[in-house]
Amino acid sequence: MQAASNILNLLLLALLAGLDPSKTQISPKEGWQVYSSAQDPDGRCICTVVAPEQNLCSRDAKSRQLRQLLEKVQNMSQSIEVLNLRTQRDFQYVLKMETQMKGLKAKFRQIEDDRKTLMTKHFQELKEKMDELLPLIPVLEQYKMDAKLITQFKEEIRNLSAVLTGIQEEIGAYDYEELHQRVLSLETRLRDCMKKLTCGKLMKITGPITVKTSGTRFGAWMTDPLASEKNNRVWYMDSYTNNKIVREYKSITDFVSGAESRTYNLPFKWAGTNHVVYNGSLYFNKYQSNIIIKYSFDAGRVLAQRSLEYAGFHNVYPYTWGGFSDIDLMADEIGLWAIYATNQNAGNIVISQLNQDTLEVMKSWSTGYPKRSAGESFMICGTLYVTNSHLTGAKVYYSYSTKTSTYEYTDIPFHNQYFHISMLDYNARDRALYAWNNGHQVLFNVTLFHIIKTEDDT
Repeated sequence: MQAASNILNLLLLALLAGLDPSKTQISPKEGWQVYSSAQDPDGRCICTVVAPEQNLCSRDAKSRQLRQLLEKVQNMSQSIEVLNLRTQRDFQYVLKMETQMKGLKAKFRQIEDDRKTLMTKHFQELKEKMDELLPLIPVLEQYKMDAKLITQFKEEIRNLSAVLTGIQEEIGAYDYEELHQRVLSLETRLRDCMKKLTCGKLMKITGPITVKTSGTRFGAWMTDPLASEKNNRVWYMDSYTNNKIVREYKSITDFVSGAESRTYNLPFKWAGTNHVVYNGSLYFNKYQSNIIIKYSFDAGRVLAQRSLEYAGFHNVYPYTWGGFSDIDLMADEIGLWAIYATNQNAGNIVISQLNQDTLEVMKSWSTGYPKRSAGESFMICGTLYVTNSHLTGAKVYYSYSTKTSTYEYTDIPFHNQYFHISMLDYNARDRALYAWNNGHQVLFNVTLFHIIKTEDDT
């Protein structure tokens, strides 16, 4: 406020200086007159002014100029008042920071005197104070009055953070067991939270993201949903028939660049494109049969095979695009599944949950949706989602919940960018749909609606 008063005084002196210096006093008839000028105890300027007559002011050029200048002074005074309010607010933040900085300096003096005796509780207090201090930085940057001062504060906070990090490492050496237990507890809580968020109802499909363009119009590519975070291997199976070669890549990056890490020559040709890799093994439909094969990549041999009873095969009940897609093997958060059709179910889709080791059918559900009218299908959280076409304009049209044994018609569109889809499978680890889209390997993102259950709900 003192600064604002000083500026007003200077402006008034400039105004007075703009009048004729030969006249020490101006009569009220000739123009405005300043009888006195002083400051009140708060530093504000107080002036006594006599205004000219209305008709004189309108004709006198100096009066008009003076009036315009005084209007500018009033505008500037209002601006200075606003600036002063902001300055006072910023100053309060600075005072708060200064107080906390002084408290931190005292704490660090205590730490320097006897650092080895520092207890975890004392360290936590410092961390909490730092957490309170850090949010003040963006506030100060937003309402900064002095950039150098803010830069200095930021530099001091960085130094303090570095010291705290060093102290944290030192304390960790003395309290490793306690820290380890806290990490284990946090990991358990996070896993419990993730389990609650695992399953949900499909609400939206976005994309696609084109990963690579390769191969024929038909094929399959996939990753293992049960693989560890460091294991990002990709498997590639081109064509829907007359092929036994599986190509392996160590990562998506290697897949895009074409850097193969290994190839597998399967003992049998596959049928269709609806294979799945699950827990280190490839599950596929043996050509010209309803036999399911489990092939271990690590062992390099067949671990199990079993006939899927009554399942149609060799283009008896394929998807709309054909391609020996009678039997569709897939996996989700719950386990391994087979989707197919039987004469007993009038050619409608049958859902069977399989034992991943023996390939035995553990339970089956018969739906009323014709297999030949389905473009593709995939499982998410025990619910089968079926598309109405493999061509442009395809959408998720039907769903069947194995949990409630009920179905509903849906309307979830997705962008069939390359006009022809011959493979569409959900990967629970990536929360994405892998698709073979007319010689393009693409990914779709999915949006699930989650209902989180608390302990009170169980």
